[in-house]
Amino acid sequence: MASYDLTPRIAPHLDRHLVFPILEFLQERRLHEDEQILKSKIELLNKTNMVDYAMDIHKSLYHAEEVPQDMVDRRAEVVGRLKALEEAAAPLVTFLQNPNAVQELRSDKQYNLQMLSERYQIGTEQIEALYQYAKFQFECGNYSGAADYLYQYRALCTNSERSLSALWGKLAAEILMQNWDIALEELNRLKEIIDSKNFASPMNQVQSRIWLMHWGLFIFFNHDNGRTQIIDLFNQDKYLNAIQTSAPHLLRYLATAFIVNKRRRPQFKEFIKVIQQEQHSYKDPITEFLACVYVNYDFDGAQKKMKECEEVILNDPFLGKRVEEGNFSTVPLRDEFLENARLFIFETYCRIHQRIDMAVLADKLNLNYEEAERWIVNLIRGSKLDAKIDSHLGTVIMEPNHPNVYEQLIDHTKALSGRTYKLVSQLLEHAQAAQPAR
Repeated sequence: MASYDLTPRIAPHLDRHLVFPILEFLQERRLHEDEQILKSKIELLNKTNMVDYAMDIHKSLYHAEEVPQDMVDRRAEVVGRLKALEEAAAPLVTFLQNPNAVQELRSDKQYNLQMLSERYQIGTEQIEALYQYAKFQFECGNYSGAADYLYQYRALCTNSERSLSALWGKLAAEILMQNWDIALEELNRLKEIIDSKNFASPMNQVQSRIWLMHWGLFIFFNHDNGRTQIIDLFNQDKYLNAIQTSAPHLLRYLATAFIVNKRRRPQFKEFIKVIQQEQHSYKDPITEFLACVYVNYDFDGAQKKMKECEEVILNDPFLGKRVEEGNFSTVPLRDEFLENARLFIFETYCRIHQRIDMAVLADKLNLNYEEAERWIVNLIRGSKLDAKIDSHLGTVIMEPNHPNVYEQLIDHTKALSGRTYKLVSQLLEHAQAAQPAR
């Protein structure tokens, strides 16, 4: 299933440090040759300050005890540079480590700069040195130290571009430390800035949104509320447009979120239209499964795609997260996906058939006859489907389901309200964009 590996498409939109967890996953799943993965790691490490890690991988790759002299020289250079930056940032670091001194800081950045200068002889040079020191710590793989210093730097920084760069670094550090709650907070801060900032060109803003969505994949499939959050973000018009324009492969993750998240059905119909529109630019078993069920009503095709979807999930670094339970290892998202995929097939099949042969339905659901009967009984008991099973004939009988006029009216009213809100938002954006020109 290496043909469905999205790493070549995803990696260019990530900080190089964020690529390492993906490579670790691919190495564990043996989707590529071990030698190829190790070479990719060294290529990434050569552009960081994680020299010791690069040395270890070089020894493993070439089965050698010694490393090239340029690696030894590079290590000495990194250590020397780290000491120099540490000395330059020392006055401010010492201040920040003093709880009593930190209490003197206020929300007014200009006051803080004046206070630091007058009382502690700390100026803009030391504040800039803290940024460089934090960045260097990040490049060395000290994500905890980098996150702390970047947070403190942003509290003092008056340069909006520098502050934005520090926020991206803080987000990456929190992701790499798997602090999912804090990472989600930083992601939302970045989103607010990206959506409100005046960029030099619209393409820069689109690119920032694409980066944000790619970085968010780590959070969305690890955070408890992530599958709802990914729909909230990716399905917004501006972000969905960015996906369709420059990153259609992200449809895999939005499709998966829709399938495992039952509470998002109102937006689901519109998403199916997107899947249909983008079939020429991107498709994989997960998007094709939805097309089979909801566009082509091809239930045999959907059955085949379900098996392929399972493999895609198991071999995807974001979807294939394993959970150890005693001596067993499970992939929770795969189980949820397959359960809901069967439900999608069942619901759609029932809409267009009044009497359904249980054996045929079992085949469509990739279950044996007894499993299918038990599954359907539980489904009918726990849902609002008006259906019954005729055990003698081995059929499921669906009662006619006439659309509720009041529900239709409510749905149309909600849709109208949503379109009105979008229109007003666009008008306000155009008005705000025109203000500086006056």
